[in-house]
Amino acid sequence: MRDAAQFFKILADEARLKIIWLLFHHDELCVCDIMAALGITQSKASRHLATLKHAHLVTDRKDGLWSHYALRPAEDALAKTHLALLRRSLAGKVDAVSLLKTLQRWLDGKKPGMACAKAAACAAKSTARKTTKRHRGAA
Repeated sequence: MRDAAQFFKILADEARLKIIWLLFHHDELCVCDIMAALGITQSKASRHLATLKHAHLVTDRKDGLWSHYALRPAEDALAKTHLALLRRSLAGKVDAVSLLKTLQRWLDGKKPGMACAKAAACAAKSTARKTTKRHRGAA
């Protein structure tokens, strides 16, 4: 019972659901790709990815300073069944489709060989500009 509760607790976070959704559609993503798609900082992305890794839902591979993540095949029937259900359920959501498009625009604009650090810096600037515009509009 405890394993099931822990599994659902991990999936109860929207950012982690978004990361899993992106990884359903890509064999592997760099932290900078996840940052850009979700509009979050490197530390926040890494924290969520560490939680997913600890839960054995993703694996990682180091490339210099950056890590690349992939979904790990489900180890038990509970995870396998619910991840398949999650994938089918999210497929019909407009915001899930939009998230994939956001990631694809990022990947299309990412220059081949561009260092992840530079790409992440560009994503962070873009996120900061969006946040500043939202705060100005609220004032």
